[in-house]
Amino acid sequence: MTDRGRPVVPGRARRPYKGWAVAALSAFLAAPAAAIATFEEVRADFRPSDTVLLSREGEVLQRLRTDTTVRRGQWVALADISPALRTALVLSEDKRFFEHSGVDWQAASAAAWGNLWNQRTRGASTITMQLAGLLDGDWRQGPGGRSVAQKLGQTVAAQVLDRRWRKDQILEAYLNLVPFRSELVGIDALSRTLFGKAAHGLDEREAAVAAALVRAPNARPGLVAQRACGVLRDMRAQQPPARPPSLASGRPAQHLPPVDCDALDLFATAALQRRAFDASEGVAPHFARHLLRQRFKEGGVVPERVQSTLRAPLQRFAVQTLQQHLRELRGRNVEDGAVLVLDNATGAVLAWVGSSGPLSQAGEVDGVLAPRQPGSTLKPFLYAQAIAERRLTAASLVDDSPAHIATAGGLYIPQNYDRQFKGWVSVRTALAASLNVPAVRTLVMVTPDAFHRQLSAAGMPLRENGDYFGYSLALGSPEVPLLHLSNAFRTLANGGRLSPVAWAQAPPCKAPAFVPALDPRAAFIVGDILSDGNARARTFGTDSVLATRFWTAVKTGTSKDMRDNWAVGWSARYTVGVWVGNASGAAMHDVSGTSGAAPIWAAVMGFLHAREPSRAPKAPPGLARAAVQFGPAAPQPGGAGDARQPLEAARQEWFLEGTQQPLFAIDSGANGQDEPSTSTKRTPHPPGREAGAAAPGLGARITAPAPGTIIALDPDIPPARQRLQFTATGSGWLWRMDGRPLGRGARVAWMPWPGRHVVQLTDAQGQVLDEVRIEVRGAGAVAPAPRATAH
Repeated sequence: MTDRGRPVVPGRARRPYKGWAVAALSAFLAAPAAAIATFEEVRADFRPSDTVLLSREGEVLQRLRTDTTVRRGQWVALADISPALRTALVLSEDKRFFEHSGVDWQAASAAAWGNLWNQRTRGASTITMQLAGLLDGDWRQGPGGRSVAQKLGQTVAAQVLDRRWRKDQILEAYLNLVPFRSELVGIDALSRTLFGKAAHGLDEREAAVAAALVRAPNARPGLVAQRACGVLRDMRAQQPPARPPSLASGRPAQHLPPVDCDALDLFATAALQRRAFDASEGVAPHFARHLLRQRFKEGGVVPERVQSTLRAPLQRFAVQTLQQHLRELRGRNVEDGAVLVLDNATGAVLAWVGSSGPLSQAGEVDGVLAPRQPGSTLKPFLYAQAIAERRLTAASLVDDSPAHIATAGGLYIPQNYDRQFKGWVSVRTALAASLNVPAVRTLVMVTPDAFHRQLSAAGMPLRENGDYFGYSLALGSPEVPLLHLSNAFRTLANGGRLSPVAWAQAPPCKAPAFVPALDPRAAFIVGDILSDGNARARTFGTDSVLATRFWTAVKTGTSKDMRDNWAVGWSARYTVGVWVGNASGAAMHDVSGTSGAAPIWAAVMGFLHAREPSRAPKAPPGLARAAVQFGPAAPQPGGAGDARQPLEAARQEWFLEGTQQPLFAIDSGANGQDEPSTSTKRTPHPPGREAGAAAPGLGARITAPAPGTIIALDPDIPPARQRLQFTATGSGWLWRMDGRPLGRGARVAWMPWPGRHVVQLTDAQGQVLDEVRIEVRGAGAVAPAPRATAH
């Protein structure tokens, strides 16, 4: 039998089933191809490996890498890509790109013929087919190559892609998505990493190397250079002669010079070793890292662009000012610094400079977050607490004289920065001039534990308790980061109210959540003191860099051995904190508060208020302003000083209501001992004196050594040549050691003897006026009974 005139061959009845199979396979392959995304969707889904930090004005401040698995740059439009690269890529990968419809059937047939005869031919995969594989993982080539189904699917997808996308869109997407070498994906990452420039600036040599890397991304440099040389020859062949032939003169055409493959080999080898695309670039690297940690601490996808609260002009000025000032301090062993600017009302970070950048050997260390010893910058909080507790007023007299305070660890002897003592001064002068001894005496009143709690309430939590630091807490012995310290000063600026630092711009209708941390009246008085240029004149002079033409309150600080230098203060609207030092902890050389951090602080404040006023705050309720006078200074022993000269000039002073008084003076007894008058808040004597000893102010007292002093004999000095000096107020008193006479006068020298001893000061009738207990440790030679010499 025949079927329409043709014989029926056995087995031909199965052909319809094969047709159905081919149709089913085509439908299976066409389904994913039909789901190819549009060009706009691919562009929107593109994610660089970097996140860009924007200022509040929308300006780019920092680029920071956030994806460590791949290195992608920004999406680059085709118009911003070098024409040389576009030409090189088409010549290398798909010469008939602008002619075929997604699949180059001519190249495919040539490749098939070569495979049939086992000949090495160029691959038939077009740019469109490769892009289809990049967009859909189903068509992506695996370690063993593509299967037949994958090849068919890629072919269908390429034809669909060519019908839906324009040629320029296909080429643009391919150049932004194709892997080049190692972790580099996309032309922006490649051009910036290997050539140190943007994609629009690639020349023909660089374009040839880039095109060669598409074919073999991880090939050795020699092979890349060999393929790049071939691409460059093809590019030169496509170019017209440098000078066309002239028919009139008969001169031949001038052709381009031949390709120097050896030079190209050296160029490619050097380029493949370059890593010019830094992981971070800009003026706010430390803030960018901290901000991303704060916002995305729970994880999640980091967006391509992140808005911040920084002001771009202020950030750049702070960076330049810090670096310029540190260059001026060259030779003084200082290379690091940090600057922080906060908005008083909102707590927003307006500038954050974590290091001096290229001037530092530890540029990655964030000086805003690194804990350092704050020095005297803690004193405002100490005096604020003492004033709030009505232990002191701004006019109270405190003694700036040598002090020996007994502690569990031995004798604590605080010193002033200039190694000099000013005598009796007011609290205003003691704080503004940053005198150390009065601060320690104030802490004796407040107690270290209570001051520790006050610092924690002001936003400066310390790792150890108050007893761990002892009386050195008054001079800034704990470690505090600049971020916490500056926000604590912002608490003073806000009348004792604390709120956290803001990392994002809050809606205008949302106010920060303030909590009370300090007495608002005490905070105001401290701010008034720190803004008083006359009060700080004793230490800083009248023409100090801290003096601004607008209202500001500022405090400087220097830690032990000049390892840290600070200047923190506020105006009506801003709080500025500056730290200068070395991230390694090395000591600086002769860098004081006015030469280290203060000039930077003053420059930043001046920039902030170049066109913006700053006025003194209004006094809160519960304060009284009254006139005060000070009594005369006591004459120095043997001196001819004018006893009528007052301790300080009369002035108007702020008081908590109920603590004001018109006169602050010193009582001078016949014995020459000076104490504040009973109308002032007097600093109590350090603890440790025996209960039976005379109270200070009621008679003579032993001024040195302090009660509980432990003396260690020096084994390198003969015992007979070692002496311990005893001093007392007044003159004509008798000294007794362990009940036996020791000497007479205001000063007595004693040869120390191992053991525990009781030193007494008596009058002529033998009545004990004062008594201290000391201990001498170490071996001593046999000596006669105690002897002493009077001075």
